[in-house]
Amino acid sequence: MRAVEHVAGHTWHGRKGAVRHGFRYGVDYLLLDAEAEAPPAPRLFSRNGRGLMSLRDRDHGGTPGEGHGSRWVREVLDRRGIGLSGKVLLLAQPRMLGHAFNPVSFWLCHDEAERLCLVIAEVTNTYGDRHSYLVHHDDLRPIRPEDELEARKLLHVSPFQPVEGGYRFRFDIGEDRIGIWIDYLRAEGGLTATLTGTRRPLTNGSILRACLRRPLGTRRVLALIHWQALRLWWKGARFRPRPEAPEQEVS
Repeated sequence: MRAVEHVAGHTWHGRKGAVRHGFRYGVDYLLLDAEAEAPPAPRLFSRNGRGLMSLRDRDHGGTPGEGHGSRWVREVLDRRGIGLSGKVLLLAQPRMLGHAFNPVSFWLCHDEAERLCLVIAEVTNTYGDRHSYLVHHDDLRPIRPEDELEARKLLHVSPFQPVEGGYRFRFDIGEDRIGIWIDYLRAEGGLTATLTGTRRPLTNGSILRACLRRPLGTRRVLALIHWQALRLWWKGARFRPRPEAPEQEVS
């Protein structure tokens, strides 16, 4: 791919256990070749600059606001002796009017035959902590839509869930649509989160429609997170204080 793509999708979260809770929202993601210097894009979008909608390297690949983009991904792979030489795509929510917040972004790493073989799920909580989960098969074979990949949970995300158990990921990244399923597994309770949507070229029209349908962009995402937290508290979910963030950046 060369052009920036727009995924006007939906996310669904369903909490399991004694306090059940669920919600579904529309959300805007962008998908682009993170190593392309100047991918074709509409005038209202900016790559590493100012625009009505933008994506900046400093928001991804390292500490929020101090990231290094795809260079960080290559460094992570090199340190682990992983020799994937295909494209590195970034799937992330864009800045809208300059504001950025991504609960989870995905680095999609391919082999030289352009097959998806590894994903880095970059998770950021509302406290500004970040941890990235590197998921792949032990032999780095291509990830199929039915494959389930697991990682141990290390980062505090919701004050109503403990830092225990693990995640089970499933990725279906097709030419026209994307589907990502994340199950948080623990002894009691847990939850399921999904992201699904259609891939289309980003246009000035799609940017303006996103601004009208989901005004304030990621500011809206933050507001909805706090609204759902209030609803959970009202239902009687146990509040857990924030623990220290993990020292390691990637697991």
